[in-house]
Amino acid sequence: MLATVINCLLILIGSALGLLLKGKLPQRFLDVLVQALGLCVLSIGISSAISTKNTLCVVVCLALGTILGEAVNIEKHLDSLGNKLRKRVEKNGGENSTFTEGFVTASLLFCVGAMAIVGSIEAGINGDYSILVSKSVIDGITAVSLATALGVGVAFSAAPILVYQGGITLLAGLVGGFLQEAVITEISAVGGCIIIGIGLNMLKLPKKPLKVGNMLPAIFLPLAYLPLAEFLTQIMH
Repeated sequence: MLATVINCLLILIGSALGLLLKGKLPQRFLDVLVQALGLCVLSIGISSAISTKNTLCVVVCLALGTILGEAVNIEKHLDSLGNKLRKRVEKNGGENSTFTEGFVTASLLFCVGAMAIVGSIEAGINGDYSILVSKSVIDGITAVSLATALGVGVAFSAAPILVYQGGITLLAGLVGGFLQEAVITEISAVGGCIIIGIGLNMLKLPKKPLKVGNMLPAIFLPLAYLPLAEFLTQIMH
């Protein structure tokens, strides 16, 4: 929960700075900071990915998980949810429209994403807060940019993040005690590959952004892959 609390605090600080610097901070400074953080995210993903003790598990789980996520089209559903919420905000209009739009936009941006889920799972299972702390810094910088455009509503997005990320972290912590060490290692490795994708997107290296949201089911597949692989190995022997 500590990393999630830090995440919320940095969003509040970023929002406050955004309101103070409204119209004064050149966008190029925010852009170059995001690039620097993209490199940090990339390095975190690589360090997690190379921790695997079973490369085949990572390959199979990432492939099957991505196919499953693409079939369900997770990213499309998330985008659709965001569009529906924004349309409701536009219909409401009035003085609170900017506040509501800031709250909705920031909440979706900070909560809905692979980094929030992978980072919360890592924190809950392994006690590794590096992903969530990196996300916190990214969210804080993004909050500066959003608050300059959409106002104080951005700051209030810290509340759903506390519930969302904190809930996943606590749940992962409860489940983690029942998981084998090998399963935890491969979950981290698969999650690391997805984090690499996020880093590449932040650096805008692929011409077409990677659909990291559709890769999320892969994180959970080592739970089934490793017991099944062990069972098949015993049968063959």
